[in-house]
Amino acid sequence: MKSSNIPEVKLGIIAVSRDCFPIALSEKRRAAISAACAAKGTDLYECKTTVENEHDMQKAVAEVTTAGCNALTVFLGNFGPETPETLIAKHFDGPCMFVAAAEGDGDMINGRGDAYCGMLNCSYNLGMRHLKGYIPEYPVGTAEEIADKIAEFVPIARTILGVRDLKIITFGPRPQDFFACNAPIKGLYELGVEIEENSELDLLVSYKEHAGDPRIADVCKDMAAEMGEGHYYPDLLTRMAQFELTLLDWAENHKGSKKYVAFADKCWPAFPSQFGFEPCYVNSRLASRGIPVACEVDIYGALSEYIGMCASGDTVTLLDINNSVPKYIYDEDIIGKFNYKLTDTFMGFHCGNTPSCKMCSDRAVKYQLIQHRLLEPAGSDPDFTRGTLEGDIAPSDITFYRLQCDSEGQLRAYIAQGEILPVATRSFGGIAIFAIPEMGRFYRHVLIQKRYPHHGAVAFGHYGKTLFEVFKFLGIADIAYNQPKSLPYPTENPFA
Repeated sequence: MKSSNIPEVKLGIIAVSRDCFPIALSEKRRAAISAACAAKGTDLYECKTTVENEHDMQKAVAEVTTAGCNALTVFLGNFGPETPETLIAKHFDGPCMFVAAAEGDGDMINGRGDAYCGMLNCSYNLGMRHLKGYIPEYPVGTAEEIADKIAEFVPIARTILGVRDLKIITFGPRPQDFFACNAPIKGLYELGVEIEENSELDLLVSYKEHAGDPRIADVCKDMAAEMGEGHYYPDLLTRMAQFELTLLDWAENHKGSKKYVAFADKCWPAFPSQFGFEPCYVNSRLASRGIPVACEVDIYGALSEYIGMCASGDTVTLLDINNSVPKYIYDEDIIGKFNYKLTDTFMGFHCGNTPSCKMCSDRAVKYQLIQHRLLEPAGSDPDFTRGTLEGDIAPSDITFYRLQCDSEGQLRAYIAQGEILPVATRSFGGIAIFAIPEMGRFYRHVLIQKRYPHHGAVAFGHYGKTLFEVFKFLGIADIAYNQPKSLPYPTENPFA
């Protein structure tokens, strides 16, 4: 996914050296890392200033800033100078990863760097100064190993950069009885995320002002080409294209001091009758371009989606953790074919916001069955409840996750890896059968116990490792996951 709404990481490396160690040791090891990154296809700016003191620190930060770097690897080629190396994280305007050199590329007299020791004091000093630095699970390595850690840092840095420059734009209060999507904004401000809350009327006024927009015809053609003949309503294209342009223009005109945008919009019950369609398909198209549009004014759903896009470099979706899988489907299509219990499975559903590129080939623009029952005359053909993108979501590895601010104002998150099974749902909406190991226990002792809402974000691949590191860097103390049976949850009854 290429998107102007997602940061591009320009990574630099600064080597540090304690003045009682040979500076050439750090410089030689830094050059080896640069060469290893080049061999692995990772773009890395090699800062030529090696930091031994605070003046070196200022010069090095100026050098990488001038080079356009927005993320850094601070490399302890030897023990390292504790004050200057940690002040890099204070003076550089971007995320910094701290790593250290393993021994083995020289003799153990003049070629020993003691960076294994230096990393301890580096971490200690970062803590004393209340500075954030990203330290990998095991931060010591050879040039090739450090190059791998640098490659893993790129999506983490991309996510941190995106979150700190994100504005979430909302339209309308959450629908009645959707208090589960409550969104204390305190947590957003703690993360550096800005929010702009608007009325549905603001959106409707802007939508009407886009009537006759000369760009509509081209958007209609693009929609028709994306869906293919027989998979959309031709008479709806103009209305949906007008709405898409409304959202895109609003995003561009309302970024303010931020660089990136996500939406959390009200989509029922008033929306379809007043706009003349359901917004789901348009929402899916924006998500495919890296601009999440969360349903039902789910502010933390939008934030979670955006985090997943940055972490994965791919589009994501937002789904209800919706319904259990009927035993007859499990017996017919799952048992004996996949190594999952019935309680490991569930159906993830939403009305039609999943990008078409993540759905099976028979996906189509349809109508919202539940809203049709509620809002249009019984027995009538669907009219303004049309506009959902429906079909089974394509089989894939997945990561189900969410970042949420609870009712007490505390940020918490969960991550669970699994897959979408190649099993027909026999149902409606954008929907799939998900399988997550020990989902039944996770459902009870994380989702219910910690009072998460029913919406979860879905990344299409296994990105748990990256998301876990991102949430740690953001300061999330409570990061839950689907624990194996051998590791009981604190609230799990040991006698059950």
